[in-house]
Amino acid sequence: MLVEKPASGGRMIARHGGEVLLIAGAIPGERVVARATRAEKRVAFATTLRVLDPSADRREAPGDPACGGCVYSFIEYPRQLALKSEIIRDAFLRIGQLPLDVPVEVAGAGERSYRMRARFHVRDGRAGFYREGSHELCDARQTGQLLEAAMDAVEAAVASLSAQGYGVVSVELSENIAADQRALHLDVRDRSPSEDALNRAISAARISGCTMRMTDTNSYSAGDPIVSDPLDTLTGGRATEGTLRRHPEAFFQANRFLLPSLVGTVLDNVHEGSVVDLYAGVGLFSVALAALGRQEITAVEGDPVGSRDLLRNAAPYPDQLRVHRSSVEAYLARSGPAPGTLIVDPPRTGMSKEATDAIARAGARRIVYVSCDAPTMARDARRLLDAGYRLVHVRGFDLFPNTPHVETVAIFEGGVKI
Repeated sequence: MLVEKPASGGRMIARHGGEVLLIAGAIPGERVVARATRAEKRVAFATTLRVLDPSADRREAPGDPACGGCVYSFIEYPRQLALKSEIIRDAFLRIGQLPLDVPVEVAGAGERSYRMRARFHVRDGRAGFYREGSHELCDARQTGQLLEAAMDAVEAAVASLSAQGYGVVSVELSENIAADQRALHLDVRDRSPSEDALNRAISAARISGCTMRMTDTNSYSAGDPIVSDPLDTLTGGRATEGTLRRHPEAFFQANRFLLPSLVGTVLDNVHEGSVVDLYAGVGLFSVALAALGRQEITAVEGDPVGSRDLLRNAAPYPDQLRVHRSSVEAYLARSGPAPGTLIVDPPRTGMSKEATDAIARAGARRIVYVSCDAPTMARDARRLLDAGYRLVHVRGFDLFPNTPHVETVAIFEGGVKI
C-alpha cells in the first residue's frame, strides 16, 4: 500500500480497501507491507513489516525507534522538519478549518544531547524510558537525547538510593543550557529518607541537590535542588543581567539549542502596552520581558512548584512584574482591562473552553500562542477566529527531534469584545 502523509501522533496515513490505516515505521511516498494490529470505528492501526519502495529519506535508526522520543529516528532529519510542517498545516486545515497559504517554517537544531529535562521510570534499580505504547523499559542512554554526564547522574543517584534500601519509582532530571548544573527529583516508596541518604545520592550523582517525594506525599529536600540559566543566554543576548532559577519538578522547555530562538520569537511579537503571561511557568517569557525593561507585566501560574519559582524569579522586578498564583480560569474570571499582548503557553491539552471564551471576551489586541500540540492549538485557533481574531503568523520549532511533536508559535491580532 502507498503511504500518503503524516498523522499528528507519529504514524503515517495510508488507505486499504477504503479504510484508513495509521501505520508505524513508514515514510510518506513509500510502498509498504503492513500488518493491522487493532481496529477502531473509523480507523485501523498497523505496523510496517516490509518496505517495498523505500524513500530516499529512510536511514538506519541509531537505536530502538520504539524507545521513548525516537519514533522518527529512521527518517533523515530534513524530512522530519518537512513532515512537522505538514502536521501543523493539516491540523489548522482539518481541525481549525483554516487553510495556510504557505508552508510553515520549522526551525531545527541538533538531534543529539539536546534535552535538558526528562522523566525516567525506574524498575529493579534501572532507570529508563518506556517503549512506545507500553510499560516496557528501554535504555534511555542509547537514544542520544541526553548528555552522557546527565545519564551518569541519574544512574548514580538511583544506584546509591537502591543500595541504601530505597525503592525508587521515577526520576525527573533538570539541567541548565550550559550543562554545568543538574538537579533531580525522585519519587520513592517504602521508607522515609534520611538527610544522610540524600546527601550520599547527591555526592554519587555529582549534582547540586535533589528533592524527593514519598508515596504518602511527604516531601524532602537536600543540597541546593535548583538549576539556573542567565537571562543573557535565554534571550540570545538581549537581556544582559539576571537569571532564571527552577526546581526539577517545575515545567521548563527541554531543548537547549532552540530555546533562545523560541524566546526571541515571543519577545519580538509582544505588542506595546501591558502584557499578561498565562501559564507562565517559572517566568521564561515574563521575567525576560521585565529584564528588558518592559512595564505592566502580569504572570499567572497555578502549579505550586512553578509558581514558587516564578515568585522568586520575579522578585528583582517588583515595579514591573506582578505574579498571580492561581489557575488561568480563576484569574480570567476577575481580571480587568484587556492587555496589549496576551501570551499563552498551555499544556499539551491546550486551553480549556472556559479560558478560551474568557480570552476572546477580554479582547486583547494581540495573542502570542505557544503550543506543543498542533491539533489542540488548531482547535483553540478556531475559537479565537470565531471571536474576531485573525491569524497573522505561524512558525514551528523542532524542540523534540526524532519525534512527531513540534512546538508552534502563532500570532493572532484584532480581538473584539463579544
